[in-house]
Amino acid sequence: MKTIRTVEELVARYGEPGEASLVKVTSFLTPAYRRMIEASPFVALATIGEDGLDCSPRGDPGGAVRIEDERRLALPDWRGNNRIDSLRNIVRDPRVALMFLIPGSNSVVRVNGTAVVSVDEALIDSFEVEGKHPRSVVVVTVGEVYFQCARAVMRADLWNVDRFVDPKSLPTPGDMLQAAKADFDKDTYDREWPARAAGTMW
Repeated sequence: MKTIRTVEELVARYGEPGEASLVKVTSFLTPAYRRMIEASPFVALATIGEDGLDCSPRGDPGGAVRIEDERRLALPDWRGNNRIDSLRNIVRDPRVALMFLIPGSNSVVRVNGTAVVSVDEALIDSFEVEGKHPRSVVVVTVGEVYFQCARAVMRADLWNVDRFVDPKSLPTPGDMLQAAKADFDKDTYDREWPARAAGTMW
């Protein structure tokens, strides 16, 4: 297999980026970028760890993150599976990347920066939902923010409801667990999961 080994080879093959690809990058949240992020209920959080990279989905109905100011975002860490891969990585290496999706919009907003895991009680309390609180809050300092070309979402036809996949045609969580551990009780897991998720959303 022929592969590219140098940046120079890449540039020779792809050429230079256009003006719009360069001027869209800012070091703070412009009013337009702020509106986009506020409209996003879903963000993918990428972190760097000792054993490699991690990318974790995060979401909230009122917005995936809260904008603290033009340079800081706050991301509550709600109940999960306690692997805490993203948090482990941030504690060891603060570099993070976020990708925001907005249902119905083909534009994607990306943020690169650094993060800390905050356990400040006032900050945690400010995210209260139904009397419950996140265990910590990831506070991201923006290094750069920009929007992504819409072609990928357009090619995927991501928001076309007529192309949504029937979940019944896909492996269940139990199926995937049993594929990893042959004696795993997939039927019990799949049967109990919906109620467990509903009762532990926050």
